[in-house]
Amino acid sequence: MTIAAMILVNDAGDWQHVYGPLEHAEWNGWTPTDLIFPFFLFIVGVAMVFSFAARRGRRATRTALLRHALQRAAIIFALGLFLEGYPFHLHTMRIPGVLQRIAVVYLVSSVIVLYCGRRLRWVLTAALLLGYWALLKLVPVPGYGPGVLTMDGSLAGYVDRTLLYNHLWVAHRFDPEGLVSTLPAIASCLFGVFTGGWMRGKSGAHLIRGLLLGAVIGLGLG
Repeated sequence: MTIAAMILVNDAGDWQHVYGPLEHAEWNGWTPTDLIFPFFLFIVGVAMVFSFAARRGRRATRTALLRHALQRAAIIFALGLFLEGYPFHLHTMRIPGVLQRIAVVYLVSSVIVLYCGRRLRWVLTAALLLGYWALLKLVPVPGYGPGVLTMDGSLAGYVDRTLLYNHLWVAHRFDPEGLVSTLPAIASCLFGVFTGGWMRGKSGAHLIRGLLLGAVIGLGLG
């Protein structure tokens, strides 16, 4: 379902006549389209739990799992660069991207799942979210000061412009899959990890009720 939604969003017509819900929000707010990628990262986390558990059941070591995660992340990242860059203009080729972020998030989340216990995972998830908030609200941006959450005044945009100036989605301004905003994306994947861990061994009405309750609580917190 998520893959079908991504295809629909990426091929929504001639781009001159697109239904509003199939377009991304330009900056503030969100549309249904903006939910697809976080959902995808969430499902990556869920799938990771079941995949790692199955392979550990076949006596795969953590080193082998990490090596496989590195290989998969490298392939996904390379595919993302190819799709963004072809035909290649190295001076202006976009470096961040959807597949590139998936690769980074998958790799970092794999390391956390393989080498950190549940309590430490929760601590790291909270640190990612609170740290991201603190960076955006408290760190001053030259020419704007701290806590300016506009496209040009936010710390996320400033970091991307400083490090990837000519290689962004919106040249010289920002990238929706930029560097700083990858921090909460990792947290999205880890929430999937927590959900996948809870789902193991559960089925039927108990599973559905638990997921529904978690969804309601998540919406309320959001």
